Amino acid sequence: MEKVKVGIAGLGRSGWGIHADLLGKLPEKYQVVAVCDPDKTRRGEAEKRFKCRSYPNLTLLLKDKETELIVIATPSTQHATNVIQALKTGKNVVCEKPMATKLSDADQMIEIAKKTKKILSVFQNRRYAPDFVKVREVINSGKLGRIVLIKISWNGFSRRWDWQTLKKFGGGTLNNTCPHAIDQALQLLGEEEPKVFCHLDKTLTLGDADDHVKIVFQTKKGPMVDLEVSSCCAYPQDIWCIMGTKGGLHGDFGKLSWKFFNPAELPKRKVETAPTSDRSYNSEKIPWQEETWELSKDKSPGSLGFYTDLYHTLKKGKPLLITPESARRVMWVIEKCHKLGGM
Repeated sequence: MEKVKVGIAGLGRSGWGIHADLLGKLPEKYQVVAVCDPDKTRRGEAEKRFKCRSYPNLTLLLKDKETELIVIATPSTQHATNVIQALKTGKNVVCEKPMATKLSDADQMIEIAKKTKKILSVFQNRRYAPDFVKVREVINSGKLGRIVLIKISWNGFSRRWDWQTLKKFGGGTLNNTCPHAIDQALQLLGEEEPKVFCHLDKTLTLGDADDHVKIVFQTKKGPMVDLEVSSCCAYPQDIWCIMGTKGGLHGDFGKLSWKFFNPAELPKRKVETAPTSDRSYNSEKIPWQEETWELSKDKSPGSLGFYTDLYHTLKKGKPLLITPESARRVMWVIEKCHKLGGM
């Protein structure tokens, strides 16, 4: 197989701990041939790990003729500038989330990708998360009936004091954690543009950016989605809670359970206006069927699926699955939330 020659820009938490690890697990498809980072120690680690070339900045990395795909894993505020620079030098690009810090920047990135005819994808890898894949499968099966409400809760109780807690660096939970959850919500809602309600708060973070986010999505045809990502929840709820007219689902990243019934198995009834004989509320026994899913038994590729599908796009001409236009929808929500959320 012909390998994709990769350059990684930024060797921090994402570039080193996520992208380098994933690419290293697909040696038959990808080869990291160059990296850049201002930190000399980090560059040395990459040289040793990948036997690659290293550069102190992106400009020099982009002059490396062997690289055909650049992974932009630099700080959030640099994404747009770095992506556009890479596209203009003829490189295909994977951009870490958030795609940008402004919707107008995202639009410019998409425009440049079209003009240069290069591939631009955004690392919305949570579309490949095994729990999300299963949730969408259960919803699409129709077993739960018409979906009324989807609750997504990524909650905990903890403080942060790194650069991602500062507004001047594009920090905050909305910008840095929520892109994954928002993307999942939009995938479940479909193509219809939702109405959006948002509340932002700063609770435990030592910086000045938000760390408590509540977003509610509403469409005419789809379900309502209640999304909460908070650092001040001492009693976290299920990550997933889905309500439908034939059943429901709940669970977390590691285990899901859902139950449903066949309406044909219920006795036929009609509205009655006469008092019940024993003054009680209506009640009946639902013939539930129950099913479960566990991550430990799941064989899906998870985030490796992102780079596997991207390889097929780059080398075999398959359609790009995570398009920049779909990531733009996430940016649209984030920008609207910043305006509505009060921070």
